[in-house]
Amino acid sequence: MKRTIEQLNVRGKKVLLRVDFNVPLDDNGNITDETRITKELPTIKYLLSKGAKLIICSHLGRPEGEFNMKYSLMPVAKRLVDLLINKIFFAKDVVGPDAVSKANALGEGEILLLENLRFFKEEEKNDPVFTRKLASLADVYVNDAFGTSHRAHASIVGVPKLLPSAVGFLMGKEVNTLLSTLKNPQKPFVCILGGAKISDKIYVVMNLTKIADTICIAGGMAYTFLKAQGFSVGNSMIDEEKIGLAKQILDEAQRRNVKILLPVDHLCATVFSPTSKAIVVRQTNIPEGLTGLDIGPKTLKMFKKELSQAKTVIWNGPLGVFEFENFSKGTFQVAKHLARIKARTIVGGGDSIAAINKTGKAEKISHISTGGGASLQMLEGQPLPGVEVIEDLK
Repeated sequence: MKRTIEQLNVRGKKVLLRVDFNVPLDDNGNITDETRITKELPTIKYLLSKGAKLIICSHLGRPEGEFNMKYSLMPVAKRLVDLLINKIFFAKDVVGPDAVSKANALGEGEILLLENLRFFKEEEKNDPVFTRKLASLADVYVNDAFGTSHRAHASIVGVPKLLPSAVGFLMGKEVNTLLSTLKNPQKPFVCILGGAKISDKIYVVMNLTKIADTICIAGGMAYTFLKAQGFSVGNSMIDEEKIGLAKQILDEAQRRNVKILLPVDHLCATVFSPTSKAIVVRQTNIPEGLTGLDIGPKTLKMFKKELSQAKTVIWNGPLGVFEFENFSKGTFQVAKHLARIKARTIVGGGDSIAAINKTGKAEKISHISTGGGASLQMLEGQPLPGVEVIEDLK
């Protein structure tokens, strides 16, 4: 177990809190979804209540190591003023004179938000000089940025090597939920994996064959597995280089007595377009000239039946091109079904979360993960650099 903020004495100390405020902004710089800010409030309020002098740092977008006001964190600072009663200051830099002077002047229960970390190329390079300057602003370090903790950046892995460190509430919940589920899931344990690219999740499938009872595979990645089984997939997306590996995974799953369920029927189109009409193919083979864009009704029924019997479910990735209305049924029907079943349900990945939110049933899901890449890395069975570096609970 990693040390949490509840095991830290922060009164009167400057605390550098790494968060994920990578929020979407419109063309006018207005925040269009503040979920990542509101989810961080419990950790912020706790540290302030304990008398911390709070220095918050985050990235936003991809400014490529240069100052670009399109990616400024100023809109986040303004929103924090609305959400908190504490004094909030904003530094125009990260490790420069403005940040240093404002950090030194902070009082207990006050907040300083630093400008975008990724305005400095040294952040992503984990540059030692930049790391030391960032660490010198504070006495203690807290990581609550689960979504970026698979990155070996200065603010993620460099600073905690120089300061006493702990995880925040959001990070602790994410890590503990996923770890406990993967180590000791209630059975039957069913996983649903979707998305366009098999390369994004092939190693997730490999790891889950060791612990899951059933893996339902859909989306673009399903067609490579179907091709590996000898089925025709028409013009559907496949990764020729991964066909051999997909066959190995299918053989290993069979050896371990793990069910891998692939689509047995499809919704297809002749053209990849939001206006294309869905053509139902009532068999596993897809004829030439057609592209699979969603699961068919028999597959949906099969997946729902498996989910209804589950005690634990992990879902990551859409089951079709759900951005196109005619090919969104599989994704949205599964999202609604997950909200109805009694299993412990964990949903990760931006598209899956968007589908859950659109159903209006997000509160019915046991845990919605805030970190796509980080959660996938954990599902692969790989450690997160930003978690590994935090001090263990003594």
